[in-house]
Amino acid sequence: MAEGYTESQYLPINKWSEDDRPREKLLTKGKSALSDAELIAILIGSGYKDKSAVEVSRIILQEVGNDLSQLARLNVKQLTKFKGIGEAKAISIVAALELGRRRKDVAVEVKSKIITSLDAYQYFYPHLVDLSHEEFFIILLSRNNTVLKHLQISKGGVAGTVVDAKVIFKYALEEMASSVILCHNHPSGNLQPSQQDIELTKKLIQAGKSLDILVIDHIIFTNEKHYSFADEGMMR
Repeated sequence: MAEGYTESQYLPINKWSEDDRPREKLLTKGKSALSDAELIAILIGSGYKDKSAVEVSRIILQEVGNDLSQLARLNVKQLTKFKGIGEAKAISIVAALELGRRRKDVAVEVKSKIITSLDAYQYFYPHLVDLSHEEFFIILLSRNNTVLKHLQISKGGVAGTVVDAKVIFKYALEEMASSVILCHNHPSGNLQPSQQDIELTKKLIQAGKSLDILVIDHIIFTNEKHYSFADEGMMR
């Protein structure tokens, strides 16, 4: 809402000063001058009787703690629960955030070597960010740590996912991989490995040794941080 106006004095965006309208502001001042709410307002186009598109956007952002990562987790059905957001507007928001995620995907794929746990975390980021369920991935590496391939091994529920060692090493042998990095996400945001995570890692390390394929790390992924078994000295 234009500053200085109460809800009873509501003005639609097209009545605002041109400098305050999101579209015009983007054209005259550039995209970086817009707030998150103003960018979302451009996507949804209009609000409703008592709320402008910017105000509707602010309400949505407040509900997700002004966290765009949390917003990206909402699906169309969840977004349409906000007053003023119909299916078409919800689809626009979901599509825009998905494009942002894919842009990160392209940027990460350019990197062809994994040297540190942070490299692995950044590589997996576009594949695991914003998920509300667990997924388990591997990266297959050559002898000089060049990425040969990454693969999704399993997909599960909120509490866990099933991993088959035979499947992992079948792929590793097919690609003639020298080493493997494991990664799975914790949708809860908890970085600490479970006992099941620890036991699985030990099992895969031993299985890899018998095939001369090193399991060099297991990354636990959250949207903000990662836990590396290798960094914590747990890959013995």
